[in-house]
Amino acid sequence: MSELHYLSLTDVARKVQSRELSSVGVTRHMLERIDRHDGKLRSYATIIADIALAQAKEADAEIADGRVRGPLHGVPIGIKDLCATRDAPTNVGSIALRNWNPGIDATVVARLRTAGAVLLGKLQMTEGAFGAHHPDIAPPVNPWGADYWTGVSSSGSGVATAAGLCFGSLGTDTGGSIRFPSHCGGVTGIKPTWGRVSRAGAFALSDSLDHIGPITRSVADAGVMLGIIAGRDPKDPTSLAAPVPDYLTDLEAGITGLRIAFDERDCTEGVDPAVTRMIKTAAEVLRTRGAVIKTMTLPATTEMVRGWSALCGVETAIAHEATYPAKASLYGPALAAHIDQGRTTSGMTYAKVQIARQKFAGDLAALFGEVDLILSPSLPYPTPTNAFMGTLFEEEGAIEQLIRFTAPYDMSGSPTISLPGGFDANGLPLGFQLVGPHLGEPVLVRAGHAYQQETDWHQRRPPLAV
Repeated sequence: MSELHYLSLTDVARKVQSRELSSVGVTRHMLERIDRHDGKLRSYATIIADIALAQAKEADAEIADGRVRGPLHGVPIGIKDLCATRDAPTNVGSIALRNWNPGIDATVVARLRTAGAVLLGKLQMTEGAFGAHHPDIAPPVNPWGADYWTGVSSSGSGVATAAGLCFGSLGTDTGGSIRFPSHCGGVTGIKPTWGRVSRAGAFALSDSLDHIGPITRSVADAGVMLGIIAGRDPKDPTSLAAPVPDYLTDLEAGITGLRIAFDERDCTEGVDPAVTRMIKTAAEVLRTRGAVIKTMTLPATTEMVRGWSALCGVETAIAHEATYPAKASLYGPALAAHIDQGRTTSGMTYAKVQIARQKFAGDLAALFGEVDLILSPSLPYPTPTNAFMGTLFEEEGAIEQLIRFTAPYDMSGSPTISLPGGFDANGLPLGFQLVGPHLGEPVLVRAGHAYQQETDWHQRRPPLAV
């Protein structure tokens, strides 16, 4: 049982559903591991042990009776703490919103319950899913190095998944918040096409930018989770009606002939040499597996990066209208400043950003007539220190540099997959992303799996005692 917590989600599901292991036994093991390590890592905002054990007991009974619900039945996972849960508090990383409870499960939570997943608890996050943790809430700690960034805002999701405190988790991404924790934690994440996964019952940072997706330790595991949470939801009119495929059907089909765009200048200028080397190596690995790497210039992203903050600020102000400025004293400085910016942004400025956004999305759609995927860094530098991130909001242009590879694909609503790509000189993970056309998740999963068949970066584990 010593390495049980690092089994893949698909492996533990197979063992539970064949009754080689019991869901109750696996859940107890995970709760004990959380108890052993999370006092230092602080990845969970709330642990719901009694609920988890009850769900595990029910799963074992159903499996024994031959009623297997699917590939997540009996598997313990974690939920980002902005997804409403009817039987557990939802704090949104906030003091002002503590115990937010609309009295329902978010649709993604309801779908996970229906699939028989075991919910271990709610995972810690930045305040309101913006760029910093509330100063009165202790942030999660990177298991690869306590002095290093965990990524935002799905910080707890990345930490818990990397440290073996769940078999998979839900994150959200508005400007990079699935991709940053994946990079910093050496894990795998999928940011689906906007609308592919319902946002009903999830507290918004920015309604037109928010994406909900899985963070796991392998591509196959992420594909399993995405297949369960994706699909049309009447509670979210923006959710897409397209049928949800089995993302594992073509997992072994390979990527021979797959056309992948690579902008060498974009991956070199203003990018740390370690990241550039990692990206070029990833391109060669994909080429080895049969992909065609096409060196080309990508659509310009400068307007998207500059406009992201204004657009997100306005929509964040709307999301917090009931509590800000009425409870402004309970807000941390970063989120308060972001909302203040949004409340003072002119309608003309907001409209200009939306117009530029539509043009960028059109340029990307045209590009995907020539290629199947885009290869890109997720961060322009290796995993930064907490000290560096602590001064980021004070430096002009630093935020734009941070989100230069991520925010544009939130603006376009494009799906991405985040993959571990190596380690830097300090032993911290490096990661990159593949970007696809709308509803291109099957190709992203197939390409990501091909990469992970050739590399073992996703199998490396942080230096925690068992």
